[in-house]
Formats: sequence, structure tokens, C-alpha cells
Amino acid sequence: MQIGAFFGELKRRNVLRAGALYSAAVWALAQGISQLGPVFGAPDWVTRWFVIACIIGFPFWLAFAWFYEFTPAGLKRESEIAPEDSITVHTGRKFDRWTIAVLGVAVVLLTTNTLVLHRDASSTVDSVDARAIAAELAKVPDKSVAVLPLANESGDPRQQYFSDGLSEEMISDLTQINELKVIGKYSSFRFRDSRDSPAQIGAALGVANLIEGSVFQRADRVRVTVGLIRAADGASVWSHSYDGQLTDVFAIQTQIGQAVAAALKIKLLGSPLGVDDRPPSGNVDAYRLMLQGRELARHGTEAGFRDGIALFRQALKLDSRYAYAWGSLSNAWVNLGVFKYLTGDALRQAYAQARMAADEAQAWAPGAAVTHMDHGYLLSQVDNDPAGALVEFRRAYALAPNDTTVISFLAGGLQAAGQLQPAAELYRKAIALDPLRADFYNDLAGILLTQGQLDAAEQATREAIAVQPDYPGLYLNLADIDMARGHLDVAEQETRRVLAAQPHYPGLYGNLALINILRGNTVAALRDANKETDQGTKAWTVAAVAQIAPDHKNADAALRDYIAENSKTQPYNVADLYALRKQPNQMFDWLQRAWTQHDPAFIGLLSDPMILAFQHDPRFAALTRQAGLSPPTSRSVSAAGG
Repeated sequence: MQIGAFFGELKRRNVLRAGALYSAAVWALAQGISQLGPVFGAPDWVTRWFVIACIIGFPFWLAFAWFYEFTPAGLKRESEIAPEDSITVHTGRKFDRWTIAVLGVAVVLLTTNTLVLHRDASSTVDSVDARAIAAELAKVPDKSVAVLPLANESGDPRQQYFSDGLSEEMISDLTQINELKVIGKYSSFRFRDSRDSPAQIGAALGVANLIEGSVFQRADRVRVTVGLIRAADGASVWSHSYDGQLTDVFAIQTQIGQAVAAALKIKLLGSPLGVDDRPPSGNVDAYRLMLQGRELARHGTEAGFRDGIALFRQALKLDSRYAYAWGSLSNAWVNLGVFKYLTGDALRQAYAQARMAADEAQAWAPGAAVTHMDHGYLLSQVDNDPAGALVEFRRAYALAPNDTTVISFLAGGLQAAGQLQPAAELYRKAIALDPLRADFYNDLAGILLTQGQLDAAEQATREAIAVQPDYPGLYLNLADIDMARGHLDVAEQETRRVLAAQPHYPGLYGNLALINILRGNTVAALRDANKETDQGTKAWTVAAVAQIAPDHKNADAALRDYIAENSKTQPYNVADLYALRKQPNQMFDWLQRAWTQHDPAFIGLLSDPMILAFQHDPRFAALTRQAGLSPPTSRSVSAAGG
């Protein structure tokens, strides 16, 4: 049979019409099942398998239409019907009408699903979300504001640092307004180019008002457009544009701060600003160089610190009295050592440069909060003088009590001094002012862990993960918490999770080695210890593995070597080695040294499973009282090897 004749026969026997009717019926039925199934609790797979079954049945239906015909006498084989008795033309018209009717039903179902059911579902979800957002906004104080990053409309992405610097300056100014809650930069900048509504942003940040705007810079002219909007409904409260010479940018900043304060009907404090990053000479070029250097240094890389140092130096050539730039220069030199980019003579020279820069900042702005903060940072990181650092951080806080950076520095100083509860409260204040900043949650979790509040520490860590899942070390926090609980298998899983994502992150193999030390598995512990890239961590873990191995002579030699090389700077780690050797007399002697020498590791006492193996010794309670720590009376912490 030729192809043309074959298709003609398909048409005469109504096979094509039967196929069209079958397809339309399957579509309509599938629409009905998908819409009505949830009403009767039918699972999602019902519609899927219905369609699959219909696809399988389709060729059988076509074959049926080929071999059989509907007649007034009933269903008969096509071969049994004489040509003059066939009514396929009449049957075909019925097929057409049925197909149109079924398609009409399918279209109605599809339209209902799209325009009615989905709209109702979306309306319900939107209504629920709107009510939840409104409820959150109802809790926030009216005198609260977040400064969203000003948009850079200069057409040059390299000028972004300038608009960001103006945004940060506005935040700094607003934190000095009495009774005004101002959200910190890290949280508000998370909404750069956000498509969220003002209500969503306000609810997320916990503020009733938002400031947004743009910066347009061309040659020596600058235009700053700023608007204050109400978060609840997005209504404009106040807006204005400021045009001027680039040299007048500081005057423009002051005008904006005063205008926003007036719009919020709040009086400015009479005292001078505690944190001010402007050059005293008003040199805009020096200011721009400082902003660029600060942005690069914040990357935390060696290149970022060194490029920042070069730019700070250029700024200081333009204005040698620029105290903020001197302090930033000091911090960058210190951080080259803190981040372990320098050792030996290079490190000592960097610290000397840092001290010189800090002295210059002190000379030019002795009463500024930032000066006290930078000096305290030098004392804590370079001079190992936590008491002196704490004095400086307190002075900075007295001048700028709402600056989140100052708050976090004071909290860190209190933590180093063993004043854990006040430190925790300060971190909570910092979180309230900068609620999307993961490092604050992380720092709070560290304090809660050292206090033995393991559940609260886990909650804070998980909040940090929700804010910034890729923030370094968060899953290591969970591993430390699980180690303190004695859940070593879970601790290993958390550590390996970090290892898979960041294989070069320091301390990971040391963590795995410690877990295996607590298990008593010397082979696995030594294997992991030798893979550790951080040399300080590796030295301790190798020595620790030796203490639980059967070779006592090797253990004694490893201990002597570690003490000879590290006792002056890491007495707490020596105490841990004696804990593994189950020699409490020597352990408590070294713990006392660690407290006397202000070893930063000492604050981990209450979450250290090796030390806690001796928590029932009277000397442990005496030591914790001396350090102002609460002994672990009611919490569950595993002892070493548990």
C-alpha cells in the first residue's frame, strides 16, 4: 500500500480522529487528577503514572480504531462491513464534536488552575508573608534606620569604593545620634541591588526606616542623592540631592547627616564624633586613597594588606596628620603577622612599623575612639598585653558605644580577660546592630562554648551558617561542640565537611588528629597530624600522639622537645600534654602558668575534654574561681577518651 493511500485509509477509518480524541481526553483527565488529587490526599505520583499508562495504551487505541468501527448494530470489525454500509463519515463528525468538547473541558481546567487556584495560592502565601513581615516590623523601634549602600552611578565600577565610603561615613555619623538604632555596614550592605521590598528589608534588619540613594561623580563634581523611606509601606519620608565640588564632599556628608536627623526628629549629640575617617586637612585625594586602601586590606590576603599599606602611605604623604590612615596602616602591618603571612625578622620589622604608625595616630588624635581601638589591637596581638588592650577598648567604647567594630573589639578584650558573660552581652548588642554579620554570631558561639553552654553555642553557630554558609570555620565550631559532648563520630563528620569544601584551611587535619587522640587511635591520629599544614598545630598534635602511644621513651622525648620550643608562648598546650599523660600535678602547674602569662588558649578551659577529665579535682574549681569562670557543675561534657 502506498503512503498516500495508507493515510487516506487512516482518514477514512477515523484513526486520526480517534487519536486526537484520545490525546484530548488524556490531557483533560490529567488536568482534573492533578487539581483534584490533593483534595482527596492522592500522592503526586498518581498523575505521573496515569500519563505514562496512557502513553503505553495509545498505540493499542489506534490499532483498535483501525480494525473496528462503530455501527448502528454495535461494534464490528471493519473487514466485516460492506463499503456501502459503512458510516465512517457520520462517525467522524461525532469524533470531531467529542474532541472539541473534551478540549474545551481541558482548556477550562487549565485556565482555572492558572488564574484561580494559583492566584488564590499565591495570594494566600503573599498574605501570610505580609502578615509575618508586618508583625516583625511592629516590634522594631520607630527610631531605627539602615543605610543601604549608595549606588555608584558614575559609570565606572572602579569608583564603587567611593560610594561605599560615603555610605559607611553616613553610618558612622548616624551612630552618634542619641537614641537612634543604626544597623552596621555588613548587614545593610547585604542588600546591595536587592529586589526585596522595603518591608522585607526592614523586617530582616529590624528597622523602621531605610536610607537609599546614589552617587554620581564626574571630574571634580559630585552629586549625592539620598532618600529616607518608611520600611512598612515604602513611603518617602524625605529626599534631597546635594551637588558640589568634590572638595566639598565632607560638607555634603555633614548636611546629609543633619537632614536625616531632622527627618527622624532626633537631636544630634553635642559631643564630637568618636570615630571619624576624614583627613583633618579636608584633602579629598587623601580620603580616596584611604578608602581604596581600606577596601583592599579588608580582603584579608597578603596582597590586599600590602597594597593597602602602599595606599595608606600615599594618603599620609598628602596629609601627615591623618590619624585614621595612620591607624589603618598600623592594623595592616599587624595583620600581616596575625594572618601568618610573615615570620622571623620580617615579622619583627612589620610589628615595628605597626608600633610607629600607632604612635603617630596617638599623637594626632589622642581622644578618638579609633585611636584607642587601634592601640588596643596592637597591645593584644603584638605585645600580649590583654589588660592594657582592655583599657584601650573601654576608652574607645566610651566614645563610640554604638559602633559595632568598637563593640566587637571590647567584647574580644573582655573574652581574653576571662570576662565571658559581659563579652557575650556585647556580642549580642553587636548582633542587634548588625544582624547579618556572621562573625559576630561566630564569636558569640565561641564564648558560649568556653562557658560550657553547648546548646546555645550550637544555636549561635547555626544562626551564623544561616547568615553566611561559607564563613570560614563555622562547621569546625560544630565539631568542637560535638567533641565537648563526646560525640566524636559527629565531630569527625563536621570536620571532613569543611575539609571537602576548603582542603587547605589550617587546623583541619589537626582537628581530625585530636579526635583520634580522644579515641585512642594512635595510627590514625599520627597519619592526620602529619598532614596538617599549620606548623604550630602539627607540632602539638605530633607530640600529643606520642603521649598516648606505648613507647614511653618517645613520649618523654616529644614532651621535652615541645616544652623547650613552646613553653614560653603556649603553656596551655603543655598542660594539655600532661593531661594526656594523666599527670594532674604537672597539668595544674602549667595551667597556672597559662593563666599568669595570659595565654589566649586558657579561655578554652571549660570546653577542653582533656582538661575536663580532671574537673572533679579540687584544684580545677580553685583555678576556675581564680579566672572568674563558672565551673561545669550541671553540664554533660565527655572526658578524654570518652
